[in-house]
Amino acid sequence: MKIYTQGYTHAGKFHADDVFSTALLKLLNPDFKVRRVNKLPENPDGIVYDIGGGKFDHHQTDSPVRDNGIPYAAFGLLWKEYGAYIMESEESALQFDQKFVSAIDYADNTGEYDSLSAAVSSFVPPWNSSESIDSAFEKAVDFAFNILDRLIQKSKAARLADELVMNAYKDSVNNIVILNQYMPWEKVLTDTDAVFVIYPSLRGGYNIQGVPVEHGSNIVKKPFPPEWCGREDSEIVLASGIDGLRFCHKNGFLASAETLDSAIKAAEFAINL
Repeated sequence: MKIYTQGYTHAGKFHADDVFSTALLKLLNPDFKVRRVNKLPENPDGIVYDIGGGKFDHHQTDSPVRDNGIPYAAFGLLWKEYGAYIMESEESALQFDQKFVSAIDYADNTGEYDSLSAAVSSFVPPWNSSESIDSAFEKAVDFAFNILDRLIQKSKAARLADELVMNAYKDSVNNIVILNQYMPWEKVLTDTDAVFVIYPSLRGGYNIQGVPVEHGSNIVKKPFPPEWCGREDSEIVLASGIDGLRFCHKNGFLASAETLDSAIKAAEFAINL
């Protein structure tokens, strides 16, 4: 797989497609430079996209279409080429395409409104501006680069969290999963027999959170006892008989404790009711 140091795309007014394509190529190689041209040189030295009718152009009548019917634009064609390399997973690359890339492709091919595409287009200078179109393009690329980079890092972090949560679940005892730090866990644990998950709180101590009956639900498999709900400090200790328990949410899905031991005791008490 070739990583390019330079490339060519069309000059003039820009859109989210060519802007995000350029951001993607800069993500692959921070030294990547693009030339925006109205006509390609005879033998272009570099990658060509969104112009010229080649592999990464989509303006031909026979340009590729996804299985779900969404046509590829240059951004999607580049992601198809490099996405698995960036995400280190074919599956993750496909998911990222479905959640993010394809929306930009769809808007570019159909003219349908897309808020992110509109935000990129806002960088195009108005007719009476003295700003050069190429300077504005670079600002738009910087904007797109930050979004793309952050979304990719979040996607990678989510995949890592899935692995770590599953490992913690495999080591769990009494349907209580203990994490050594907070990470997204609901997607993994909802369809298991896990009832509570415990993790360090940013406020100190530990949170004890009920696992929902299904993904996205606000109903948990086992709520904390009603007499705990809405109480804190000495009141929750008195109601529960557990030293170190310091708070229970009024809806009974979340509690907090000073120590891991007291957090486990609270979860076990609720499970054994």
